[in-house]
Amino acid sequence: MAATAHSPSKTPSAGSSGATGSTSRNARRSARPDGAGWYFLGPFLLLFLFAFVLPIGYAIYQSLLTVERSGPLGLGKPGVGFAGLENYTLALQQADFVDSFGRVLLFGVVQVPVMLVLALTLALMLDQLSNRWAGLLRASYFLPYGIPGVIATILWGFLYVPGISPITEVLGSAAPDFLGYDNVLWSIANIVVWEFAGYNMLIIVAQLKSIPQELYEAAKIDGAGPWQTALRIKIPLVRPALVLTCVFSIIGTMQLFAEPLVLKVLTPAVTSTFTPNLNAYNDAFANANIHLAAAKAVILAIVACALSFGFLSLVTRKQRRQR
Repeated sequence: MAATAHSPSKTPSAGSSGATGSTSRNARRSARPDGAGWYFLGPFLLLFLFAFVLPIGYAIYQSLLTVERSGPLGLGKPGVGFAGLENYTLALQQADFVDSFGRVLLFGVVQVPVMLVLALTLALMLDQLSNRWAGLLRASYFLPYGIPGVIATILWGFLYVPGISPITEVLGSAAPDFLGYDNVLWSIANIVVWEFAGYNMLIIVAQLKSIPQELYEAAKIDGAGPWQTALRIKIPLVRPALVLTCVFSIIGTMQLFAEPLVLKVLTPAVTSTFTPNLNAYNDAFANANIHLAAAKAVILAIVACALSFGFLSLVTRKQRRQR
């Protein structure tokens, strides 16, 4: 009886096990990436390889080389030899290169928060307006981003130069020296804020549009006003957009180049080593030392990555603690 009682239960169990095994095999088979997906990923991977991986690899390769000269007094035909980390050591021993990092870090600590607060304020104001006026103002705020950085710097340069600027003419003796040694860094910060505040505002506006209307209706029923709605609902829910724009701004700060390059012809306060990017550019095209310039570019990329990932790690750690 026991065998008779157990036999029916074993048969379905075996069948169930076979079905389960077949299901799991099908699940594993379906979990494998479809070969057709590679056709869609192919163009992206090719662009990523040629536009990102190869330039970085070539820069690292060039940074490990040096120019070797032979013959009496080094007047023989120059050749290229392996230098190892010599270019990196030389770059880090140059005081003006290290100082340029401190300058852009000070620039970023002040400029990035100011720009993001301005972008957030503009986004919250636009979110309260009707669609008709919001569209017009959104396009107006975004317009400076469409102007190339060189043109924007030339425009602001005319507003900074005494004798030409209507600002200094109106302020008279009270006008600050916008291009002086103490103010030129903040004059550049003003140009960068003018250029990119509208761009960051659009990212925040897009995040605001994704907030469900039910939350606003619930807040209104609870008696929340515009300020409480902004502080309790909008700003916390646009945090991902703020993090993204902050990372973009950190990377952009480390790449500061066009604005000081253009202002350099207007003031002696901006030197050829004012920023790390300008410093590497000067080595490559003024001193004809592309290997040292490549080493500086690699160091700049490492610092930018470290700051960006450090900021992301700090933000995600706080979010995990809050959960």
